[in-house]
Amino acid sequence: MVQSLNNLRETPSQTGGPYVHIGCMPTFAGNAGAYATEIGTTPIADGAKGEIITIRGQVIDGTGWALRDAMVESWQADAAGKFPGQPGADPAVSGFCRFAADGESGEFQLRTVKPGATPARGGGLQAPHIALWVVARGINVGLQTRIYFEDENNSTDPLLARIEQRNRVETLIAKKTGYGGYRFDIRLQGAGETVFLDL
Repeated sequence: MVQSLNNLRETPSQTGGPYVHIGCMPTFAGNAGAYATEIGTTPIADGAKGEIITIRGQVIDGTGWALRDAMVESWQADAAGKFPGQPGADPAVSGFCRFAADGESGEFQLRTVKPGATPARGGGLQAPHIALWVVARGINVGLQTRIYFEDENNSTDPLLARIEQRNRVETLIAKKTGYGGYRFDIRLQGAGETVFLDL
């Protein structure tokens, strides 16, 4: 017999606390040895093709404070715009990484290969980008956003084209800081709030 679902109440939500790090990044949380190899420590292996880049940034709350307990997951294509498992994809690029903000400065760092443009639904190409999922204190449901790059052609990207408040497109663009370096801060609310995606 199928159970009636009209009398069940929603389970209360809870913000991401310290157990997120303990469960997902035990070595980072000071519990080394929980896993032989921690999952997602880097999205690339030695020999990855393409330009190696480093993205630095912070997750910043509405008061301007950098969250020192933020955890971020990233997913991306390789330098040719192919995802793992697709024919011709670079075997040295897993595309997935899990990283945390520094406990003192709140600064995070992602070292990866710069992704290529990927096919868009309905034809055309999406501009090179990295998808992000962000959790931290005060965030009940993980936030999803993207990193695009200021030195790429973003003008025809279908997602960026759908943002009605055009001045907010800039919140998704990583700024070049030097050779192979970019800056991308994630602002949770207030002036310059990052565009978050409902996926």
